[in-house]
Amino acid sequence: MTSETITAAASGTWRLGDLSVRRIGFGAMRLTHLADGSPSDRERVTSVLRRAVELGVNHIDTAAFYFSALRSANELINRALAPYADDLVITTKVGPGRDFAGEWWWATPEQLRGQVEENLRQLGRDHLDVVNLRVPRRETTGSIAEHFGALAELRTAGLVRHLGLSNVQPEHLAEAQAIAPVVCVQNPYGIGSPAEDHAFLDACGQQGIAFVPFFAIAGAGKEAGVVAEEAEQVRTVAKAHGVSTAQLRLAWTLNRGPHVLAIPGTGNPDHLVENIATGALRLSPQEMALLETA
Repeated sequence: MTSETITAAASGTWRLGDLSVRRIGFGAMRLTHLADGSPSDRERVTSVLRRAVELGVNHIDTAAFYFSALRSANELINRALAPYADDLVITTKVGPGRDFAGEWWWATPEQLRGQVEENLRQLGRDHLDVVNLRVPRRETTGSIAEHFGALAELRTAGLVRHLGLSNVQPEHLAEAQAIAPVVCVQNPYGIGSPAEDHAFLDACGQQGIAFVPFFAIAGAGKEAGVVAEEAEQVRTVAKAHGVSTAQLRLAWTLNRGPHVLAIPGTGNPDHLVENIATGALRLSPQEMALLETA
């Protein structure tokens, strides 16, 4: 599979409310530091962001809490891409916060406005296209009504255009939908995910809601990246298509349904090209079923 001339247009499009995005996007989490924790090269990651847009990416996922000692993902995006193209959709998330020492805290409903305003300031925008409410833990089953209701008020006030959810269960989605429209669900998902995650992805599609997997490439490795040896099924199908196992994992999620979006992140220009090329990779039903057993 050659990737040099493939752009994000090959992945197709989906709508986040009234905003049309290409299904291959870009995640900003890895812009701020290298795998060993050292600061990223500012000029290199700035060029990666610009190259992503040149290759047709018009959906960037970020957050104010994506920062290292020397870098802020939001401010890197601002520096690289402002003034922003009319069709560029920037999705961010609120709920978690980090202090200057890097310690985590979680916002109360009353603190969400401050987090939204901080994203606005860092990105240099007067509104946010999509804001996801991130729930603290995947296993959380408590109500999110107060937090989501606070974001719905910011949407009414014009600070936020559309709302989404992250790290949630189906009951969270139902609760939020009763308050305001939800345009996307952003959850960990990929080859090897349990059956209930597959069912949730399908349910989102039935409701016209985008499903946006994170850790699609890393799998169980999460922030540390892929750490386990790849399953034989993954290696076999990747070899048949002439792609890396990382590309294959990403392509598998996109092939799960037209409502599935991808937000792979990288500070490496070569990996960027490879990630975008996965939008052109089509897998047969037999290959999809085989990979689901991995």
